Amino acid sequence: MTAQKVVFIGAAGEMCRLAVQRFAKAPGDWHLTLADIRPNVLHKLVRTLPPGRASVEQVDLYDEQGLLELVTGASLVVLGAGPYMRTSSPVVEACLAARVPYLDFDDDVESTEHALSLHERARAAGIAMYIGCGASPGMSNVLAVDAAAELDEIERIDMYWAVGDERPNVGRAVLEHMLHISAGDCHTWEGGRRVIHESYVETGLAPMGGPLGDITLYETAHPESVTMPRRFPQADRIRVIGGLDPAPFNGIIRGLATAVHKRELTVEEAIDYIMALFDNKIGNVGGLKASARGLYGLLRKEQSNVGEIAKFLGRSAVGRTYTWRGGLAARVYGVKDGLPHTAIRRTPDSGPHTYLMRNMATITGTACAAFMVMALDQAGQRAGAFAPEDWAEPKAFYDALVAVGTPRHEIVERV
Repeated sequence: MTAQKVVFIGAAGEMCRLAVQRFAKAPGDWHLTLADIRPNVLHKLVRTLPPGRASVEQVDLYDEQGLLELVTGASLVVLGAGPYMRTSSPVVEACLAARVPYLDFDDDVESTEHALSLHERARAAGIAMYIGCGASPGMSNVLAVDAAAELDEIERIDMYWAVGDERPNVGRAVLEHMLHISAGDCHTWEGGRRVIHESYVETGLAPMGGPLGDITLYETAHPESVTMPRRFPQADRIRVIGGLDPAPFNGIIRGLATAVHKRELTVEEAIDYIMALFDNKIGNVGGLKASARGLYGLLRKEQSNVGEIAKFLGRSAVGRTYTWRGGLAARVYGVKDGLPHTAIRRTPDSGPHTYLMRNMATITGTACAAFMVMALDQAGQRAGAFAPEDWAEPKAFYDALVAVGTPRHEIVERV
């Protein structure tokens, strides 16, 4: 029996690499085709997998014919290369042309909406396109659906994400995404309709539990608040609240994102500034304009207090980082048995000692691998374009996380 082909595009990226490794733990006879514009980087990853399980290919997303040849015959194509606002469209089009299923962990609103708008084309092609299958969106959506099932009536849904200190292992695509969602328009659901807020302005106290406890996070432009109203149109409010730990990171990213939004800095200049800060080389890049804008962000009172800033700068100056803390949570307000009721689902723990929530790559890659297991198990059962809440039943998702190696006690806490 010939192994079925699963294609990972952008496999050299940290999150996609984790998705590969964790999917490889799941039962099944799959041949993993690992594709990237930098194929030489992938040989080390291949050596971590069972012999003969994976092969390496070079791919250029903008080589239409080469991309089509790569995906043809696949049982599933996983796009792990970001930012999705630039990478999603060519891969989606190739999968539609080749009539092969597609899955990604897209966290940009624009590309998410574009992919979901192709629902009828995907149905006509007889394939499923699974959009936003990572941590947030992805697992966060499943947690919200799980919490909502506890209530008889849904009034409000708040979805939370927090990411810890990952210095120096932060890629430019991740930073570009953070700049994109930290200033400018934030499409959200309020008063039972879609409205626009300013990203990173409104705040909420997030019940994260674990090492984080209750922390202040910021409303961000994330796909969940755009896709979830399709599942819960009766809700008065659905919003995504996220942020970075330690708190001064929020000031830095907000200040630089505001500068980019006002065209006082380019995206590349802002990313260079952040990378230099991570490497304690801030005097080498950006000039006074970037430095002033970064300090403006750092000193924004709603993101950081003076003590936190002083501690952060002191530790950074000597190359010290913070223990990683992060998590996902969903809180749903409504009515149960005729009385007001609130249900919370959240990840229980985080840090270097955990499997699921060790860093941004482990939570995103592991969640992606679990969604892949479900998509392959359900092959041929549906056609169209789907967000996680459209198809991923919570218990099946939690079982899939176990199938890719996650200890069950790390998956979900019910509050």
